[in-house]
Order: sequence, then C-alpha cells, then structure tokens
Amino acid sequence: MPAEEGTQIVVKLDDILHERRMTLTELAERVGLTLANLSILKTGKAKAIRFSTLEAICRELECQPGDLLAYGKPGV
Repeated sequence: MPAEEGTQIVVKLDDILHERRMTLTELAERVGLTLANLSILKTGKAKAIRFSTLEAICRELECQPGDLLAYGKPGV
C-alpha cells in the first residue's frame, strides 16, 4: 500500500526539547548518543530508531514515544 503523498513520520524532538528547556547537546550526553546521530533524528532524516534509543530519550525527557513521533504532513 503506497504512502499518501506528502505524509511522513514527523519527529517532534525540537518541540519537546524547547518545552523542557534542554539543549540537543545535553540530551545527547544524557542518553549516550553522538550529537550528530541525535541531530539526524531531530531533523527527520533518520531511516530508523532502535527501541533502546527511543526508551532512553523518553526516559530523559519524561515523555511517551507518541510525544516524539507522529504520522502526517510536516508542519501540521
């Protein structure tokens, strides 16, 4: 089944970091990821994410996976 044109997985990491007053660098240090890898995720360019990485991010940001990821049109 082809994806609807213009829809994709939208990463809302930037919004949550802003709400938590946390920098991407601080989150990278807390979860043990490189800043480059976390930046790839934040910009939506990642092709996949390990559950262990998702768990670590959710633990540090005190959020649910659904708070970080959405399916739809970007900017909506």
